[in-house]
Amino acid sequence: MAETTATHYVVSTAKSVPEALSAVEKSLASRQFGVLWHLDINEKLSEKGLSPVAPFHVLEVCSAPRARQALTTTQEVGYFLPCKVVVYQTDDHQTRIGLLRPRLMTDLLGDERLRPLAEEVEGILTAAIEEAAN
Repeated sequence: MAETTATHYVVSTAKSVPEALSAVEKSLASRQFGVLWHLDINEKLSEKGLSPVAPFHVLEVCSAPRARQALTTTQEVGYFLPCKVVVYQTDDHQTRIGLLRPRLMTDLLGDERLRPLAEEVEGILTAAIEEAAN
């Protein structure tokens, strides 16, 4: 079941966190989105000598042609690039996959020229997440 708020979109899945991560990467790749960076929060906490939390992963994802289009519209959009997709385990051990909504980010800039692109990217990313969750 999907949850959409003003800030994010998230779905639950019966998959484990590692299975969901793999599925997300595959689903994104089929839509020409690459994972530029993968942050494993617990790996970073461990490096800092801190105890772990429930599994939490942040993927920074990008479609180069769309990023170029956004940046040639207004460079301020660079503050919000790349898009973030998260895969995590809740306190009650559910695996969730979500994203910060691109429309929210572009709305913060107040540049209506970005709206169609943000809607397109959000649609692609939500479809990728839904596919990965199933």
